[in-house]
Amino acid sequence: MNLRRFAVAAVLGLALAASSRAAELNVFAAASLSDALQVLAASYQKATGDTVHLNLAASSTLARQIKAGAPADLFFSADEAKMDDLAKAGLIVPATRRSLLGNTLVIVVATDSPLILKSAADLAGPSVRRVALAEPATVPAGIYAREYFQKKGWWEAVRAKAVSTENVRGALAAVESGNADAGIVYKTDALISRKVRVGYEISSADGLRISYPVALVKDGKNPAGAARFLALLASAEGRAVFVKFGFVPQP
Repeated sequence: MNLRRFAVAAVLGLALAASSRAAELNVFAAASLSDALQVLAASYQKATGDTVHLNLAASSTLARQIKAGAPADLFFSADEAKMDDLAKAGLIVPATRRSLLGNTLVIVVATDSPLILKSAADLAGPSVRRVALAEPATVPAGIYAREYFQKKGWWEAVRAKAVSTENVRGALAAVESGNADAGIVYKTDALISRKVRVGYEISSADGLRISYPVALVKDGKNPAGAARFLALLASAEGRAVFVKFGFVPQP
């Protein structure tokens, strides 16, 4: 083969390799979704050959990253406010937005803790010195907790002993490590830990609605892959996985 034919063959080879290369999908999702999404991402990758990159953090952090131009194809938030913020900025595809999941707040203590909680008001009492919760000004889990305790009139007492963390998994870790007597996390987080137990569950009857919306990000590099992954999340298979991890699928 002469040099010219070799060059042509090399170019054709590179083109074929590029065309057969698996696509990449960037999913930005709330930290509380970590375990369920790892299972679903593995299923999606096996079915499609695509590579799923999960960026798992506080929804507020992820929204800021997307606003700053981070390459995201799909955003899965732990509250409607962060999705609303991106919608107002024109950064999501409105027609793809849907509220997919619900969750519940619980108060956890270490498995071997003698602490008995008869109500959420006990966090304001003297038996609890440190309360771990996600940052209450910006992180959804922390915002939900703050709004609930403000409504009940116990927030100032709880805030005085609060240990703020970067996200809800940080609050869970603080209780697991003994750096907090109790923590306010999602029920789904409590279920994945053997080091904590639920001391008290905050009933949805108290008016606390936790909603997880998801949508494609406008100008994402892989909209087709994002649409396929979103379809998986909303499918019977996806719903079954979320239920396994304690989430409540929405109609």
